[in-house]
Amino acid sequence: MRNRVGRRGGRNAAQPGWAGERFGAWLARPLASFHLIVTIATLLTVLGLVMVLSASSVEAYAGGGSAYALFIQQAMFAGLGAIAFYIALRLPLRLLRQWSFPIFSISVLALVLVLIPGIGAIHGGARRWFDIGPLSIQPSEVVKVTLVVWGAHLLASRRGAQLKDILVPLVPAGLLVCLLVVLEPNLSTTIALGIVLMALLWFGGLPVRLFVGIMVTGVVAASVLALSAGYRSDRVRAFFNPGDDPQGVNYQARQAKYSLADGGIWGRGLGQSRAKWSYLPNSHNDFIFAIIGEELGFLGCMLVLALFALFVYAGIRIALRSVDPFLRLLTATATTWITAQALINIGYVVGLLPVTGLQLPLVSAGGSSLAITLFMFGIIASAARHEPEAVSALQAGQDGRVSRMLRLPVPEVYTPFKADAPRRSASKARAERPRPAARRESPAPRRRRAPQSRGTSSLRSTRAWEPTYPMPHRPVKRRAGGGDA
Repeated sequence: MRNRVGRRGGRNAAQPGWAGERFGAWLARPLASFHLIVTIATLLTVLGLVMVLSASSVEAYAGGGSAYALFIQQAMFAGLGAIAFYIALRLPLRLLRQWSFPIFSISVLALVLVLIPGIGAIHGGARRWFDIGPLSIQPSEVVKVTLVVWGAHLLASRRGAQLKDILVPLVPAGLLVCLLVVLEPNLSTTIALGIVLMALLWFGGLPVRLFVGIMVTGVVAASVLALSAGYRSDRVRAFFNPGDDPQGVNYQARQAKYSLADGGIWGRGLGQSRAKWSYLPNSHNDFIFAIIGEELGFLGCMLVLALFALFVYAGIRIALRSVDPFLRLLTATATTWITAQALINIGYVVGLLPVTGLQLPLVSAGGSSLAITLFMFGIIASAARHEPEAVSALQAGQDGRVSRMLRLPVPEVYTPFKADAPRRSASKARAERPRPAARRESPAPRRRRAPQSRGTSSLRSTRAWEPTYPMPHRPVKRRAGGGDA
């Protein structure tokens, strides 16, 4: 009896270690990265739908419409994003790479068309949408993904190339896209595109000094743009003077902090926010993290941060385990972009950064952003299924319930893309080119004719040449007839 109690007590005492071992064993499974990405995308999307309904219902009903109007629109884009997620899982990587530049060119053309009056729609003083029936599509959100995919393909195809081949045409194309987005105007998306471009250059192997120079130049340009327009300079001024004009430029930031403080540790309860009653502008969009803090408390905020931290771990894990250089660059860049956007959003909600207008990925209201981000998550999940261990397990028939339910194709073993051969500069190519025999630096081995005399055999006499390294000397015995012994 005592032994049974002792065993039970020992097992309960070692429960945390046992749980850690179980979690570590689960992470060691071949498809753990894939399941992590699918779980994180699902949890963040569901949380976003719930919080959008809670944060937007009051103002939507007060405006004379349905309390579910914005929620229904967000749910429609979530459905489109789920379809895009599934398409990204089934999309062959070679087809994705082959069509990366044409799709990027189409997205740039869409940025040009949205600036034309009569084609692009104006909302909130900015011309950045295409209104297609009840849906509004923002091409600047699409160009984030196309730049990531095309940039990863371009850099993977130019491994080992000269610095000029790395910078051109990636940097000019990135600057063109940023310029078109600034003209909308949309500084927040410009910052996100700058993060994408810098991540591509960093993971693509740009020298540190040049990378730091480009980054400093980008920060200076962003600062100039932030101070160039009236509403942007007001946001910067409000950040550096939080006590000034509490009913004007500082009103939104102060209300966000009050909302977070009102939530406390446990929160006021789901749907019980006070700030959403027209006290906090854009509570369903840019400042939805403040509503999460008020209704779900500090624990709800930590849950959101934990999900993004787990996403960072999963993204880096996939990038490190991938054999394909294209998938390594794509996964690392996409993880950096999504995580940086989330940190910037949370940073200005809690008062650590100036208000920029970047949305919280998968959580904030915004149909185009939600669908496009889910498509990017689908590409990352596809990269997780192309890890070497995952490919071996799936080809052996060890696919899980999710793969069988979705009827996903079995990934193929990595074979180098035809453009992935490491490029060498012209000087290196000339140096490694085989030289003709007459131009060789090392002299050709000298021919040494064997000592011959009368009666020498034909085999020895027909030997063309002998090596130049020293041969052991053997005395030659001659017969009386003059022949060799």
